[in-house]
Amino acid sequence: MVAPRKNKDVEESFDIEEDIEFLSKTQIKAQANALQKLGISLVDLGASELAKVPLDSELLDAIMLARKILRKKEGYRRQLQLIGKLMRSRDVVPIEQALLNIKSAHKKANNAFHKIEELRDDMIAQGDEKIEATLAEEPLLDRQKLRQLVRQANKQKAENKPPKASRELFKYLKEIMIG
Repeated sequence: MVAPRKNKDVEESFDIEEDIEFLSKTQIKAQANALQKLGISLVDLGASELAKVPLDSELLDAIMLARKILRKKEGYRRQLQLIGKLMRSRDVVPIEQALLNIKSAHKKANNAFHKIEELRDDMIAQGDEKIEATLAEEPLLDRQKLRQLVRQANKQKAENKPPKASRELFKYLKEIMIG
């Protein structure tokens, strides 16, 4: 009998398998914790925000169940672990991207509110000068209404009354500038 010869193709296939990266137990746990934290952020979302995230029915059901469980109970922790386990078998990149978009929208809204607050405070402090500069940038604003609200806000501030006119000015600026 002739001894079988070594097949070079078989030896090359073993070389390819050596290139596969194996994860340590610590790395696997870190990934599981990251997925569980992602699951927590999904559970904490509002209903309208959760609707914007691409989730399959099984994962969505697990998230909805976690919302019903009291947070201080052991069942909540186990449900979060289940959500993390379910997420291991799914592509989480679209979910992470949707969460980033939601957070980005919140940031933009907060920044817009802060800018309007600063504008309102500057109008109250600087008066007509700031009103005219703002009207140059935002022609839809009503000059007379702005002046009236600024005068009322300054009067209320001087009399130590609640800042009702200041709030109205903010509301008016927000309505016209943001919509």
